[in-house]
Amino acid sequence: MKTAIVVNSSFDSIWPLSADRLRQVLEPVAEVTFVRVAEGSDASLAELVSDASSIRRLIALGLTVTEADLDSLSGVEEVFVSTGYEAPAPAVELLEAHGIHQLSHRSEGFWGQSVSEFALGLTLAALRQIAHTHQAIQSGLEAWDYPFQQFGDDSRFTNGTVQGKRVRIVGSGNIASRYASFMNMLGADVAAWDPYASEPAFHRAGSRKEWHLENLVTDAEIFVPMVPLTSSTEGLVTAEHLRALPNGCLVVQATRAKIVDTVELRRRVIANELSLAADVFDVEPLPLNDPLLGRANVVHTPHLAGRTKESNYRWAEMLAEQFPEYDRYLVPAPPALDFGEQAR
Repeated sequence: MKTAIVVNSSFDSIWPLSADRLRQVLEPVAEVTFVRVAEGSDASLAELVSDASSIRRLIALGLTVTEADLDSLSGVEEVFVSTGYEAPAPAVELLEAHGIHQLSHRSEGFWGQSVSEFALGLTLAALRQIAHTHQAIQSGLEAWDYPFQQFGDDSRFTNGTVQGKRVRIVGSGNIASRYASFMNMLGADVAAWDPYASEPAFHRAGSRKEWHLENLVTDAEIFVPMVPLTSSTEGLVTAEHLRALPNGCLVVQATRAKIVDTVELRRRVIANELSLAADVFDVEPLPLNDPLLGRANVVHTPHLAGRTKESNYRWAEMLAEQFPEYDRYLVPAPPALDFGEQAR
């Protein structure tokens, strides 16, 4: 099926490598017209695509599709429209009126591996205070002086190896199940609560299914709320749940901050009752005077867990997997990173 991929800078700024990856995986199996729209261009889709009448599949990235576009692209049978995270709602009725099938895209999964690996890194960094000691040896020699020669961790909080730790996870989806499998592989005792996940999701991750959220928090050494933020999950982990966490417990946040009661979490962390490893926060960016910054019991990063080239590539590959001609065995190696072409 002859396919036109039209992308502009607004989409590139969100998924900077995805359009080029989509082009790369489709070209071995389909005739592809690829157009990158110059910033500020007001040209219509029909004007941008050569031989518009022969196009059968239109992929518009960061662009809207108008009635006039569809009249000019008279041979189009299916369309995918994305502004970056979702398709604009008005496109649905317009395409239906023209008898054109609207392609969709899964709302998650692109960054599952990237975020889960990053959460593992946050966990290890907090257990061993890697970031703190890295910073300390740049400003003095005190960090080299261990009062106890074979022990250097902070005994006020969960520390040491993952092996043997009680890891308790809220969620068993794309990210949480991967993280659970990492913890299981490293020898942790892993339990997870997710009322919507099927039994195999827990078995594959090596976690025990906990039936009641209130039971998950009572013995946690590492507590990981790891579900998407929706209207039903906001505040899912309540202040009462957080108060039930044992003193010294490490809380790891790598998906969304507001799935927990952020006021109570802050209170317990600032009171040195809990340690925190977080890539997401209730306020972003964190103000430079925020009391969470610079604490001995907090490891923090600026919401970058999913921002890898692999996440961008997976966005494109998961879209292409819906096309019948897509053949993953013909997919070439990912392109080299080059933001120069898009910047020019």
